[in-house]
Amino acid sequence: MADKPVEDEWLAIARVLRPRGRKGEVVADVLTDFPERFTALRRAYLEVSGPQPEPIEIVASWWHRGTLILQFSGVHSINEADKLRGRLVMIPRAERARLGRNQYYVWELVGCAVLRHGGETVGTVVAVEPTAGVDLLHVRAEGASGSAQDVLIPLAEEICTGIDVAARRIVVSPPEGLLDLNPSQGRPSD
Repeated sequence: MADKPVEDEWLAIARVLRPRGRKGEVVADVLTDFPERFTALRRAYLEVSGPQPEPIEIVASWWHRGTLILQFSGVHSINEADKLRGRLVMIPRAERARLGRNQYYVWELVGCAVLRHGGETVGTVVAVEPTAGVDLLHVRAEGASGSAQDVLIPLAEEICTGIDVAARRIVVSPPEGLLDLNPSQGRPSD
C-alpha cells in the first residue's frame, strides 16, 4: 500500500470516509503502510481544490475495532465532519517514513530506467501494478521498429537484482524469453 503520492510535494496517508459520533470525529481509510504514524501525528494537511492543501491540527487519533478515528481541531459536529468526507489527509513528502537499506516506496520506481546486467537498456518503468502475489513493473520498451510497447516484469528479487532509486535505475536478470512477451499476447481475441 505504502504512502500514496498525490503530487510531487505531498503524500496521502488517509482518506476521510464519514463522520463518527456527535463531536466531529471522522472514520478514516488508512493509505499508508505505516499506520503507527497516527499515534504521534499532530499536524497534517487536508486536500482542497487549490494547489496547496490546508493545514489542520489532529487533536486525537485512536483505533476502534481496527478502524482509524481522527478528531481535528475546529471540527465539533457531525455536520462539520461530514464536510470532510472524501478528503485526503496528507503530509509533506519530506516527512515520509524513512526506510531501511535496500527498501523503497513502490511509487519511487516509476520513471526508473530498466537495464539488463550487461547495461543494455530495456526501457522505463511507467507503472507498478499491485497483484495478489508479486507486483508487476510496466516497462515501456522501444521496439526494433521504433514503436513503444509495454513489457511486464515481475518485481521479484530473482529478476530485479539491483534497485537504486537515487540513481533512478533498476537492473534486471530476466529469465529467457520474458522480455519477448507482450502483455497482449496469449489473450484470446473477440
